[in-house]
Formats: sequence, C-alpha cells, structure tokens
Amino acid sequence: MDVIDESRAAGLDALLRDAAGRAQRYLRGLAGRPVAPAAEAVRALDRLDFPLPRGGLGPSSVLALLDEVGSPATVASAGPRYFGFVTGGALPVAVASSWLLAAWDQNAALSVMSPVAARLDAVALRWVTDLLGLPGGTAGGFTSGATMANATCLAAARDRVLAAAGWDAAALGLPGAPPVQVVVGQEVHASVLKALGFVGLGRDRALRLPADGQGRIVAAGLPALRPPAIVCLQAGNVNSGASDPFPPLIEWARSQGAWVHVDGAFGLWAAACPEVAGEVTGAAMADSWATDAHKWLNTSYDCGIALVRDGAALRSALSAEASYLPLGPDRDPMAFTPQSSQRARGAEVWAVLASLGRDGLAGMVGRCVRLARRFASGVSGGGLEVLNEVRLNQVVVDVPEAAIGILQREGTCWCGPTVWRGRRAMRVSVCNWSTTEADIDRSVAAVLAAAGRPGACLG
Repeated sequence: MDVIDESRAAGLDALLRDAAGRAQRYLRGLAGRPVAPAAEAVRALDRLDFPLPRGGLGPSSVLALLDEVGSPATVASAGPRYFGFVTGGALPVAVASSWLLAAWDQNAALSVMSPVAARLDAVALRWVTDLLGLPGGTAGGFTSGATMANATCLAAARDRVLAAAGWDAAALGLPGAPPVQVVVGQEVHASVLKALGFVGLGRDRALRLPADGQGRIVAAGLPALRPPAIVCLQAGNVNSGASDPFPPLIEWARSQGAWVHVDGAFGLWAAACPEVAGEVTGAAMADSWATDAHKWLNTSYDCGIALVRDGAALRSALSAEASYLPLGPDRDPMAFTPQSSQRARGAEVWAVLASLGRDGLAGMVGRCVRLARRFASGVSGGGLEVLNEVRLNQVVVDVPEAAIGILQREGTCWCGPTVWRGRRAMRVSVCNWSTTEADIDRSVAAVLAAAGRPGACLG
C-alpha cells in the first residue's frame, strides 16, 4: 500500500468511527428523549438549507452538521413510546447488519452481480413463507413497502386473470382488454387503492363490500362476480387490527373464478405467533400476499415483501430481458419485483430472522399484543372509551380532539388521529421490539393527562 492509499484508508477509518460513535450516542439516548422534536430543533433545520458549495464541505464536516442539526430534529419513531402509523423500530441486529450491507454496497438485481445478496434473498423468502404458513413454492420479492408489495402482487393477478380470459396484458397492455372486476372491503387500506391505480385497474372502480363494526368484510349476501376478477382481502385493519373472515370469503371468490389477494402489511405476522395465529386463519388459502418487514418484523426502513403462490405468474408480470442482463440458473431478484437495481433488503430480513428464530419472532409479536391490551386497559380504567376489540396491536381511543395535539407536543409518547366508524379518535399502534410495560404505563398516564383525566389507576 502506498502513502496515498494509507492516507485514504486512515481517513475512511476515522470517518466510519465518527459515524459509528454518533449513531451509538443517538441510539443510547433514544428511549429517554421526548418522542417529538422540540420546535427550536425543527427551526434549526434552516441551517441545512444553503446554496450548494462549489468545493464541498468535506466528509467529516458534513457528517458533523448532519448529526448536530439533523439528529435533534428527528422523531424518535425507533424508540419505545412511538405508537403512530404502525411504525416498527429497527432491532439492534437490523441496524448492525444494515451498516455492513451499506459497506457491501451490493446491487441485488442479479445473482451474478451479488451472489450473497441473491442467496440471502432466497433463504429469507423461504423462511418468511414458512413462518406465515404459506404454501411451499410461494415466490416473492422485497420491495420498498406494502404499497409496492401490493402493486407487485396485483400486477401478477391482473396478468393472470386476463390471460385466463385470452388477453396478454404484458404484451398488449390494458387498452382493449376485458375489464377486470376488482372487489375490496369498505375498510380497504389506502395502499391497496394506490396500488390499483399503479397497475391500471383504477382506484375508484372497485366494488366495495360492507364491513362490520370492526372493519371486517361481512361474509353474507356476497354478489356474483364477473370474471376476470380479483378480490382483495385484509389481514389487520389499520385501525382495529381485525382481519377479514378468510375461509368463507376465499371459498366464495374461488367459486367465482377470482384471484384472491391479501393485504397484510402488519397483520399477516400474527400467523407467526401461536397466541394470535387464529386471527388470520385461512389467509394461506389466497393467491398472493403483501406484508412489511419494517413494521412488526422491526427491520430498518424500507422493506416490504410481495408473495405469490404462482411464481410463474409473478415472474411473467415483472421480469425484463435484455442482451446485457445475464439471467442465470439461480434466482435473480429483479425478475420478481418492479425495481431492477435494488439494495439487499432480503439480507437484512435474513439477519433479523436468524437472530430472532421462530420463538423470538413469536414472542415479539405476542408481547406487542399484550402491551396493546395493557394500553387499552389503562385508558379505559381512566375513563376513556376504547372503540375497538383489541385483536392484535391496534387500539382506538375516544379522546377530546385537542388531546392528541397536546399529547404530541408534550412528548412522552406519540399517537395519531384517525376517524373510526364516523368518530374522530386516537389510534395507538404497538409494534416496537423495545417497548416495555413501564413505557405503556408512562404513555397511558400522559394520554389521560392530555385528555384531562390525570391520576387514574394504571395496569
């Protein structure tokens, strides 16, 4: 190694040590800081908005500025008292493996570009399929999140049901194709509607089936369908946590010749926990499934997972061919996802699952469910009404409208607003690996205080 190389290596080592130290300090302070950033920290972000310098500031100066100005203005969403948006917090092994993966800087598109990324991708998908109780041979890929996972699955569904009607959608597109009837529940998640727009099936054309008081599709009086058809079901309502009754709905859809897709961004992980697996009984009978790893699996952002029973349908809808793309005999990730170039998301999922094991994952899911029920018990004991049956990790609480803003500004915890069954309410989502009973009790006390009901007995 010559003098120049030694100098560069020393500079890189120093920069990475500095980055690691700053990250460690941030993570160590996460549990003790207010969940929402202070107003002055947000105002200080103006320091990051300057004319692009001609010569650059230098890596160490940039890192210091990013940490000193940016870190105080983050929301502590990776911490134990953030209960908004069904947001998981990255497990330590997820953080550590993501650092190593960033150093690898692998493009996981093709096995020839990164044999290790392709192999870990395949193993992680097999593990996920097994944990969720899905059929052997299920194919899939890692995406940016559940929106793209839903779009991936629905692209495969669209092409397959149209092929059954004699139309090659991949070659001819949708103009002139037989219309695809899409059926969703009244409480369909926005990501599914967004995905339907992406794949050309339309956000507003779907037939909506009525839902019960927990947001589940009512499996009675179901209409006759007109193939080609796709039925979208839900595992884990984003407010109540309830899941559609899969067996009767899938039996009905099958009898009508429809493809069945399950949107299970967080709720599908209930299948990995014996305590609550009954909530998603029958989901494995579907044709495709979308879920997130960055929610209840607690990987870092971003990571969604698209899973399709018929691997040939998925590959047909999404693969691309060119003379310079040497598709090999092994699995090439880009053939199963909308993106070609992609980071090695599957490698981080592999690391998390290898670290947790089957029992560790089940324990994490079960603990979050118990903590959500503790939250519900605490606020109801303090005089607030819980509006849902706490089936999984979601709690909907009737609070005065101003209380949510007070709670978010106070900083003990963070919960967001929602509208549930026509009522404005507060939504609580417990899906962080680090949340404890003490965090729940502190948060319950803060909610009651914000709602003007301090001093109630917790537990």
